[in-house]
Amino acid sequence: MSPPIAPVGWSRWLVPPAALSIHLSIGQAYAWSVFKPPLEDALGLSGTQSALPFQLGIVMLGLSAAFGGTLVERRGPRWAMTVALVCFSSGFLLSALGAATGHFWLIVLGYGFVGGIGLGIGYISPVSTLIKWFPDRPGMATGIAIMGFGGGALIASPWSAQMLESFGSDTSGIALAFLVHGLSYAVFMLLGVLLVRVPRPRTEERRAGRTTAADGPRVSARQALRTPQFWLLWVVLCTNVTAGIGILEKAAPMISDFFADTSAPVSATAAAGFVALLSAANMAGRIGWSSTSDLIGRKNIYRVYLGAGVLMYALIALVGSSSKPLFVLCALVILSFYGGGFATIPAYLKDLFGTYQVGAIHGRLLTAWSTAGVLGPLIVNWIADRQEEAGKHGAELYSTSLLIMMALLAVGFAANELVRPVHPSHHLDAVPAQKGASDVRQQQSESA
Repeated sequence: MSPPIAPVGWSRWLVPPAALSIHLSIGQAYAWSVFKPPLEDALGLSGTQSALPFQLGIVMLGLSAAFGGTLVERRGPRWAMTVALVCFSSGFLLSALGAATGHFWLIVLGYGFVGGIGLGIGYISPVSTLIKWFPDRPGMATGIAIMGFGGGALIASPWSAQMLESFGSDTSGIALAFLVHGLSYAVFMLLGVLLVRVPRPRTEERRAGRTTAADGPRVSARQALRTPQFWLLWVVLCTNVTAGIGILEKAAPMISDFFADTSAPVSATAAAGFVALLSAANMAGRIGWSSTSDLIGRKNIYRVYLGAGVLMYALIALVGSSSKPLFVLCALVILSFYGGGFATIPAYLKDLFGTYQVGAIHGRLLTAWSTAGVLGPLIVNWIADRQEEAGKHGAELYSTSLLIMMALLAVGFAANELVRPVHPSHHLDAVPAQKGASDVRQQQSESA
């Protein structure tokens, strides 16, 4: 499947909706919790078991993005979106079969393994193309698409709940809900597959009388791994995501614990509303902060994410339990930084490594997400459990975790400060020149 080249006069503003159709679909992953209670009741599962499909899906997201990034660059966005469509929808269909027959392992295989591959390939499928279409505003372009992943659950969560209410929460009802998901998302994602186009080659653009912005340095994905810049950004992304996901994963019990001993405790309904607010902040941050990065620069926006993030955590630790509005505000800001960090990182990679294989480089960098997805919840939950065993309660359960998150953000801030432009020796066009110079020196040595 060759990448579809846009004809002369094609509007680049048709590409973000194509990317959004993919990300809004795979963003359903954040709504998995809707299916947990029905699966536990219908199949006799524990909470840990019912989380397996989601956990495996996130692991496969990182792995497939890392190992499939180069293939996505080579085959183009239509191929990648097609693979994402087939895997993500097939995952739901396998899950439907598993629910109908009572075989939970089929749900884990379908949603977690097969669907997880669709998550990873789908997540990175439009990134390189969007950056090439919007070299003047790469942060905004990738923010529009990646916003969909953060907001997909806002659509999927009530939709899934309504289906389970209509079809029933037994195995047949769950199976029918999975089936409708698989078919519906296949149709919606197909719109993106049919709509996506890649920019015309530069020579054709010039022949057509149009100019294009510079693509930046040409650094391959393999060469990028040999640069300190890649690993510094890996640390930046990992620390920023760890800090955000630590709150996101434990949001409802955290706000309840913080105000449990006050005159105005937080009800379960209010805690659920708080989680919804965090999701909205996550989504808004992806488009808002990434667009801001086009104006003030990528390094400066990460100074905001990481530096202001330390301040937000400090405020929660010091006075968060005495002011509910302050606690909520600080958490919303942290989650907006969490979303903004995801959306801004592709543009940061483009600035440093160019557009040549930015999708493949982005895929490899997403291993930081997989690491943070384990670290954040582990830090918050493990320490809270230990503090509770020690007889502590309320906000005291999280004081140590908050200090650790502040330290991690400080490490990320330092890593961001160390980022410099990639040395020209890593550029693709520098390799032949270096090889030629080496050959000349060798010939001179032999003649001497």
